[in-house]
Order: sequence, then structure tokens, then C-alpha cells
Amino acid sequence: QSKHSVKEDVIWTFSAKEQFNQFSTVMNMINLVLSAIAAISLLVGGIGIMNIMLVTVTERKKEIGIRKALGATNAAIRNQFLIESATLTLLGGTLGVGAGISISQIVVVMFFPSDFVFSLNTNGIVMSFMVSVSIGIFFGLYPAVKAAKLDPVVALAE
Repeated sequence: QSKHSVKEDVIWTFSAKEQFNQFSTVMNMINLVLSAIAAISLLVGGIGIMNIMLVTVTERKKEIGIRKALGATNAAIRNQFLIESATLTLLGGTLGVGAGISISQIVVVMFFPSDFVFSLNTNGIVMSFMVSVSIGIFFGLYPAVKAAKLDPVVALAE
């Protein structure tokens, strides 16, 4: 008995819709991973801002005590520190966007053919500024409230 192998001709077909669905799945996974990395980065940055602002409040206790002794309200003290943290994050956001645009433009020019066009996503830039300032205000709120609640007598005694 001889064994004959049966040869089958197989034709694989892929539609453009299937390829698009596969590509979309891969891009969604990449977006998910990048979003997770961004969320962790924002959390770490926010904790860093809160620590910087707590140190600032501690170092400026006498100034806070003098301002409160002269009649500054809790809201005025709180707003001062909130504005400082928002300014700090706005500056960081500006530097980050500037560095991101510059590095992206350099990468496109150096590594991609000349038929690639560098274009900015202005919605992404505006959103990054809004998120940056929001993180500053959110994580600066605790130190600002702590500064506003300082007793002027205790603050001046230290």
C-alpha cells in the first residue's frame, strides 16, 4: 500500500474591512497602553507638585502668619498657593509641549521620507494645557488649604 499525500490548494483571502479591523484593534491596544502610561505620569507629577507646595508652605509659615495677622482671609491665602501651583504646572506644560513638538519635528525630518508632512494636533495641545493646569490645581489644593488654616500665632512663633 502506497501512501499518497493529498495536496490541497488553499487560497487565503483578506478583505480591506478585515485588515482595517485588525489595524484598529492594534491601534486601540497601543492607545490603551499609552493612556495608562500618561495616567501614571500625571499621578506621579501631581504628587511631586503636592510635595513641592507642602515644602513651600512649610518654608513660608512666617509670611503666612504675617499676612493673616494683617487681615488676609483664608481664601486669599488659599488662592495664592493655588495660583502658584497652577503657574508651576502651566510652565511645566508649556515646556513639555515645546519639547514634544521639537522632538517630533526632528524625528519626522531625520527618520521619515520627505513625503511625510509634520502637522500639529491643536486639540491635543489645548487639552494638555487644560490637564496640566487641572493637575496643578487638584494636587495643589491640599497644601493651599493647609496654608489657609494656619493659625497666625503658631505660624509666627516658629
